[in-house]
Amino acid sequence: MAHFICNGYSKIFGFSRGKNIGISLFLTLFTLLPLLIQAQGKKELNVLFMISDDLTATALSSYENGASHTPNIDKLASEGTRFTKAYCQYPVCGPSRASMMFGYYPNATTTYGYVSGREKVGPNRQSWAQLFKDNGYYTARVGKIFHMGSVDILKGRNGKDDPVSWTERFNSPAPEVFAKGEHELVQNNPFGLLTLPKDSLWNGGNQIHIVKTEENEIQTDAETANKVSELLRAHKNEPFFIAAGFFRPHVPFVAPKSSFDSYPHEQIVMPPKVDGDWDDIPEQGINYVNSVNGEMTVEQEKKAVAAYYASTSFLDDQVGKVLQTLKEEGLEKNTIVIFTSDHGYFLGEHRFWMKVGLMEESVRVPLIIKVPGQAPAVCYSFAELIDLYPTISELAGLQAPEAIQGKSLAPLIDNPKLEVRDFAFSVSQRNGRMGYLIRSSEWAYIQYGEQAEGGMELYDMNYDKGQYNNLALYPKYEEVVSEIQGLLQDKLAEVRTNDLGIEY
Repeated sequence: MAHFICNGYSKIFGFSRGKNIGISLFLTLFTLLPLLIQAQGKKELNVLFMISDDLTATALSSYENGASHTPNIDKLASEGTRFTKAYCQYPVCGPSRASMMFGYYPNATTTYGYVSGREKVGPNRQSWAQLFKDNGYYTARVGKIFHMGSVDILKGRNGKDDPVSWTERFNSPAPEVFAKGEHELVQNNPFGLLTLPKDSLWNGGNQIHIVKTEENEIQTDAETANKVSELLRAHKNEPFFIAAGFFRPHVPFVAPKSSFDSYPHEQIVMPPKVDGDWDDIPEQGINYVNSVNGEMTVEQEKKAVAAYYASTSFLDDQVGKVLQTLKEEGLEKNTIVIFTSDHGYFLGEHRFWMKVGLMEESVRVPLIIKVPGQAPAVCYSFAELIDLYPTISELAGLQAPEAIQGKSLAPLIDNPKLEVRDFAFSVSQRNGRMGYLIRSSEWAYIQYGEQAEGGMELYDMNYDKGQYNNLALYPKYEEVVSEIQGLLQDKLAEVRTNDLGIEY
C-alpha cells in the first residue's frame, strides 16, 4: 500500500511541474488528499508465529500451573485470546508440524514420520507460510518450524524443512548436550554412574539429559530470539510472516544455571501414583517412555520436572525478548502474534514421560492469538492446530485454499463465547497400529485400531480429569462408547474425503 501511495503522489506532483499550475489541479489534490491519507493508514497485518517444542499447556502459569514462572507468555495471554481447549493432531513433532503447516490431518496425508509433509501433498499445494509468501509477504523461518531433530539443532542443519515456504531461513546451532556446565542423565541411569557429555551416550535421541550451562554458553533459543528481533527491525516497513521455532523445553533439558534457581528439585510435587493405575489401560496406552522402563527413582523424576520447568522459563525469557522488540519497533498495532506448541508432554502423570500417548497431557497445547484492536479474552471452544492456517489467513485478509481441512477460529476472536468444534480429534501410531482420540466436553475416548482391536479407553472429564478410571468396558457406558465410535467413523470418513488422491 505504501508503494502505491508513493507512486500516486509522484504522479500528482509530476503534473505540477511546469510553469502553469491550474486551480483545477489544486482542487483535485485537495479532494484526493483525505483518500490518500486514509489509504496510507491501512496496513497489511503482519504475522509473528512463535512455536515451542514439547510444551504441555499445564507447564505455563497462565494455564493452571502455579509452580511455573512464565511472565512473558502470561502477559501475551492476558492481552490476546487464550484458548483453553486446543489440541494437536498428532503428539509427535514431525506429523504435528506437517499437519499444521499444510492444513491436512495426518490421516488424510498418511504423514506419520519425521518429514516435512511436502512429500505427500505434492509441489502444487501451498503451505501456510507459502500462502503469505505468494501474496507478497516477506516470510522467514528461524529455528524449528517443520521438523528438525536434536542433531540438526546441534549442527545447524535445515532438517526436514520446506524451502519453498520461505523468503529466507535461518538456523540456530548450539552445543546442546555438549554445552559446558553441570550434566546429569536421569533416565536409564539407575545408579547415577553415567556422566555426560560423551559422544557414545547421545545420538540425538529422546533421553532426559539435564544440562545446567554456564551463563555464557550459546543457547539455541537465545540465538533464535536474537535473529527474530533482527528480522523484525529489518523488515518492519514491509508485510512479513516471521516464524520463530523455539526448541525448548524439548530434551535435552538445556538452560543456564540461573534458570534452575526457581525450581529446586526437592520442592517438586509429583503427580499422584495410583495403585493399579495401569491395570485398566490397554498395552498400547502404556506410554513408550515411563518411569519403569526408564528406571527412574523418585529423585530423578523430580529432577526431570524441575529441569523441564527451568527450560520453559528460559524459553519464556526468549519470547519476552521478541515481544519487547515488537513493541520497541511500533509493530504491535499491525502484527498478529501467535504462541503455541507442536504437542504436549507427560511429566510423570501415570508415571509417563514425553509424548506419543493420547492422554490429555500429551495432546493438549497452549494456544494464544493476539490480534491488533481486539479485546483480551478466554475462549473455551475446542480448537486444533490445523485451524491456524485458515484462521490467520482470514485475519490477515488472505484466502486460504478451499481444500484444507482446518476450521477458521477468526469468529472466536470477535466473540469468544462461540464454538466452532464439538470435539477435538488427534491420532498417534505405535508399533504399526493407529490410535484415535475423540475429546469432547464430557468425554475423552481413545481407541487403538480402527476396529478397536487394540482396546479402548473412556474417561469422564468432568469427574476424572486425571484420567485414572477407564470406563470403556463397563456395561453402563456401552451406549456412550457406541455413540463416540460413530463420531469417530464419521470423522475418519470426513478426513479421507479430500483432494489428495490417496487410497486408504
